[in-house]
Amino acid sequence: MKRTAIAALLLVGVLALGTGGYMVIEGWTFLDGLYMTVITVATVGFKEVAPLSPAGRVFTIAMVFAGVGGIAYSLGVLVEFMIEGQLTDLMEGRRMVKRIEMLSGHYIVAGMGRVGSVVCSSLQDQGAPFVVIDRCDECKAEALDQGWLFLGGDATSEETLEAAGIARAKGLVTALDTDADNLFVAMSARGLNPDLFIVARSSSITSESKILRVGADRVITPNVIGGRRMASSVLDPFVSDYLELVSHSEGLEYRLDTFQVTGASLLAGQSIREARVRDVTGAYIMAIAHSGVTDSNPSPDRVLDPGDHVVAFGTRAQLDSLGAML
Repeated sequence: MKRTAIAALLLVGVLALGTGGYMVIEGWTFLDGLYMTVITVATVGFKEVAPLSPAGRVFTIAMVFAGVGGIAYSLGVLVEFMIEGQLTDLMEGRRMVKRIEMLSGHYIVAGMGRVGSVVCSSLQDQGAPFVVIDRCDECKAEALDQGWLFLGGDATSEETLEAAGIARAKGLVTALDTDADNLFVAMSARGLNPDLFIVARSSSITSESKILRVGADRVITPNVIGGRRMASSVLDPFVSDYLELVSHSEGLEYRLDTFQVTGASLLAGQSIREARVRDVTGAYIMAIAHSGVTDSNPSPDRVLDPGDHVVAFGTRAQLDSLGAML
């Protein structure tokens, strides 16, 4: 960047010096002086504006040696800068495409606005692989600064979703500005990957049912959630503060996670009491779901059967320990 600035200043300086020199020595106008300077340093060999005086000839000789070299250097640096910039962008784009092609079981975030950016930050905090799609040029620089995989394009386009690895993805969050765009993304994504888990943003409650009908698994309306949270905070601030602490505190790192009991699980066929989950891992089993039925307060005698989905609460280390057993 410094070399480019020097080259630009040198180019301007040569033109200004030559133009001023001819104006002073020969008494020419600004346009005549600039014209003579350009044809001299460019070595095009056009005829002079007027016959040169001895002093003007000496000045022209000096301009040929000094000006041609300066102009050649300046143009070389500018061309090099443009070519290198294009090559750098091209190489970065190819590396990004390669990294996205290697992903599997990842998440796709459509839209990097106020909601989408928070989703990306949360996924990054959880260590989940993801790709964010947006056609905003400024968003690309921000995403790269954050270390996120970024795909520039229209998320409502099936080609863009396919480039983001929609067929290999585990989940999709569509957080575009309009409900119509989010509906279209959810519908397109469902057609491209029937097993994909889709969460869509909605700006109004009336749009939720429509987005669900076209293929979304969950529809989130941020203003509704925000209003409920505010009501909870004013009605019972201590409970609200505790939930905020255990779900977002960097020091405690408490969170909820879901695991599925497999036939090879160490805990399959055992009751919660027999498994001693709390004693062994430190995590709490909050709920168990099976075949669409959720037991939100399982008793210690509840048996963990293959196919059960276990919702547990604890720190990251505690949940990792429980996950290994399940």
